[in-house]
Amino acid sequence: MDSWMLIAFDSTQQALRAEMLLEYADIDIDLCPTPKDITAGCALSIQFPPDDMLQVKEIITQQHVEIRGIYYKDNLEKYRNIMG
Repeated sequence: MDSWMLIAFDSTQQALRAEMLLEYADIDIDLCPTPKDITAGCALSIQFPPDDMLQVKEIITQQHVEIRGIYYKDNLEKYRNIMG
């Protein structure tokens, strides 16, 4: 699952809300611990396939889910935030 995207959150409530919304949209997700190289207020993150990026961003925006960022691993195996 190293090629998967990862959403980090500042609160567990937002992570669990996003999990419910993404599962309802039938997106293949995995709830996982937030990697230690990502600074976030929540110990939970959600992994998802890159092919679902547009749908995930749309759901997060429309449902006003508060996230820390959406990350991917670069060639040096470091997490990069695509949200800025």
